[in-house]
Amino acid sequence: MKKIFLSLLLGSSIISIAQETTINDALRYSISNITGTARFRGMSGAFGAVGGDLSSINVNPAGSAFFTNNFGSISGSSFNVRNNSNYFGTKTKENYSTLDLNQLGAVLVFNDKSGKSNWSKIAVALNYENTSDFDNSLYSAGVNPTNSIGNYFIDKAQGLPLEYMELQPGESITDLYAYLGETSGLGFPAQQAMLGYQAFLFEAFDDSDPNNVDYYTNVPTGGNYFQDNYVTSNGFNGKLSANIATGYKDKLFLGLNLNAHFTDYVKTTSVYESNNNPLYSSGLTVTDIQFDNELYTYGSGFSLNVGAIYKFTESFRAGVAYESPTWYRLNDELTQRLIVNTTDGTDNFQNVIAPNVINVYQAYKIQTPSKVTLSGAYIFNKKGLISIDYAMKDYSNTKFKPTSDSFYRNLNTQMSNQFDNTYELRIGGEYKIKQWSVRGGYRFEESPYKVDYAMGDLTGYSAGLGYNFGESKLDLVYANDHRNYNLAFISSGMNATARIRSTNNNVTLTYSINF
Repeated sequence: MKKIFLSLLLGSSIISIAQETTINDALRYSISNITGTARFRGMSGAFGAVGGDLSSINVNPAGSAFFTNNFGSISGSSFNVRNNSNYFGTKTKENYSTLDLNQLGAVLVFNDKSGKSNWSKIAVALNYENTSDFDNSLYSAGVNPTNSIGNYFIDKAQGLPLEYMELQPGESITDLYAYLGETSGLGFPAQQAMLGYQAFLFEAFDDSDPNNVDYYTNVPTGGNYFQDNYVTSNGFNGKLSANIATGYKDKLFLGLNLNAHFTDYVKTTSVYESNNNPLYSSGLTVTDIQFDNELYTYGSGFSLNVGAIYKFTESFRAGVAYESPTWYRLNDELTQRLIVNTTDGTDNFQNVIAPNVINVYQAYKIQTPSKVTLSGAYIFNKKGLISIDYAMKDYSNTKFKPTSDSFYRNLNTQMSNQFDNTYELRIGGEYKIKQWSVRGGYRFEESPYKVDYAMGDLTGYSAGLGYNFGESKLDLVYANDHRNYNLAFISSGMNATARIRSTNNNVTLTYSINF
């Protein structure tokens, strides 16, 4: 049956059906980062039983009850990421740096000076942090001995009738791309197939039959395809926490956070391939491919934290905290362009397939895993402290919603099978010398994958200094962490991945004041 095409959507946005979301999109919002104040980062986030820092309430909301005065802080960070890539033995490097105002908050302390109540203190805090900085840039390149990125497009086409990839009289690329994106049963895969067909990446075995469902590639066989991949991303994941905490007999401290989350993320990818394999004896041969995508994701979420800290002695205290899942509602927008160079042995042709359409996808939901943190801290005569946090998070409980959607249900099955229950260890220490404070920390976080070659464990270190002016403080920290992971150039059609070693370097400066 012939399709009915839409001509009124020229160069506009459309509501598209389905997109190629992957489980890595869920990890973007599920993996925790150590951010916040310089003091917090200087001890690698080991603050679950320490408190007295605005960032500490993200670990254990009872921590705000340890403030003795009204208090405020503001933090700025210099962030650098260095990505080393290895793709089939070819090594490349890429660096990216940025500056952020990443933390701002204050706490008000209300003391019961009458002595009539055992609940002697209430603390109310409001704190904002950039929990994730998405600014990044990486470049990978190498010679793939077997697989062309052209496989991605022909795989989407196999089994799809030719009529859905051919232009009808008076129909433009924009019209056809929009129609496919809006039509149930076609959607994103059909759009990809159409891009490849219109760019002559592949052709139909019977181009006179609109019901043809079999196709052959114009990419020459023989392997040794030079490929490179350039990825840039920008944006942030922010969290605004409203906190309340109280203390009972200066022994038991309880706290609650209500958290609003905000995300804004843009990722641009450009995948390129060239080859010098022998030309086909007839017809067209593909010599170069460039596939460009820009994904914009935005949305909001909600979560809560509850926690308790108990002082066994003046020196030793322990804490326990629960962080609920974050329930996100997200929106995706996608634009695409495909450029293919071909030759017939005599003449060269360039086919630029640019629909100039923004795919606006139906909103979807992500539920991140919850986390439980156990903490202990020992105070040395108010001169120093050592603190340990042990956190547990089961990434297999990550979910896309609605779960009634078959595509999301399949993704949830993948995450349940591939993700694991993990732990995170944070150790931090602080020592005071007159007005100065010296800090250091260590952090280890297990891979969320059961087979951690897909994404390795994270290891991080930190060191910092602080100076107390009396009513105000200035703190500085340097923090470093690294992790290895695999990066696919394209979502399907070829199994090859680049091995990325990502190293993050962060310098944070915090000014805080009692008021």
